[in-house]
Amino acid sequence: MKTTPLYEKHMELKGKIIDFGGWALPVEYSGIIPEHEAVRTKAGLFDVSHMGEITVKGEDAEKYVQMVVTNDISVLTNNQIAYTTMCYPDGGVVDDLLVYKYSTVDYLLVVNASNSDKDYEWLKSQVFGKTELKNVSGDYAQLALQGPNAQSILQKVVEIDLNGIEFYHFQDNVIVGNIKALISRTGYTGEDGFELYFASEDGPKMWDLLLDAGKDEGLVPAGLGARDTLRFEAALPLYGQEIDKDITPYEAGLGFFVKLAKDDFIGKDVLAKQKAEGIKRKVVGFEMVDRGVPRSHYEVFADGNKIGYVTTGSYSPTLKKNIGLALIDAEYAKEGTEMEVVIRNKNLKAKVIKKPFYTKKYKKN
Repeated sequence: MKTTPLYEKHMELKGKIIDFGGWALPVEYSGIIPEHEAVRTKAGLFDVSHMGEITVKGEDAEKYVQMVVTNDISVLTNNQIAYTTMCYPDGGVVDDLLVYKYSTVDYLLVVNASNSDKDYEWLKSQVFGKTELKNVSGDYAQLALQGPNAQSILQKVVEIDLNGIEFYHFQDNVIVGNIKALISRTGYTGEDGFELYFASEDGPKMWDLLLDAGKDEGLVPAGLGARDTLRFEAALPLYGQEIDKDITPYEAGLGFFVKLAKDDFIGKDVLAKQKAEGIKRKVVGFEMVDRGVPRSHYEVFADGNKIGYVTTGSYSPTLKKNIGLALIDAEYAKEGTEMEVVIRNKNLKAKVIKKPFYTKKYKKN
């Protein structure tokens, strides 16, 4: 398995290491529920150095990025970020990613770890004009500091005023302690928080610096387990579950990030047709009525027929109930609709509920 620059730190903290898409990463330290609750009430620090980073530079960089993603990046100002999907010609999702705009000739794409090589090959195959791509994933370590105390913790070790970094914006060349970093404010937990990108060799030093800065404010190291339950409560998608090559952005409920009004982009024709005709299946939120914890790929039935499957399911530490996301036939997607989830060969009752399950607490100006 590949390791991040912080592997030794995870071992020191007795992190429970698992194989996550070929990466050796901590699923938990003190436990998923206490780590989850710390992020909701105080703060958590995640090692997300496994994420992929790809630079796009050159005279045609903006045109190129516009062509490969579904969102409209022409409206971005410098130092702004866009969330978007990237599709195949058939409308299936290659990946969901963040586009960081330095300028019209300089972008940074942040992609999912398990997809970074595949994404890079796909992006290379679509290159045109004066556009240069570079996979710089190995150059960066990345930490995510998330939770209501994230700003006050980070403010202790930077000289800039963090109020100056608005939601979905970033600032480069910020000195954190004595380490140069890019700091952004996006988040994948439903809470306010920051991402720090910096040279991979500075990983252990940055980790210790931030944990020390947050020691009186309840900051804890948090693993992939809490990251998953946090993003899931906020109904944020995970590639391979709510979206993949066989699920379109509209089916996943990500239509807001598909801008059909912009010029041509890969998958546009199919997605425009799908929007016009209406989707046949949809990702919905549900809660269990009977006792049972739903898990990914469990089958979902209604009226005696299979209508889809669970994409993500779990006990929700915040709501204190068993909930899930499922991709089901659109006719059953209405709130309040009853259905059954097959758990350990038993059909257990569930009902469709509104998502997100948790109201996001992002700091929006």
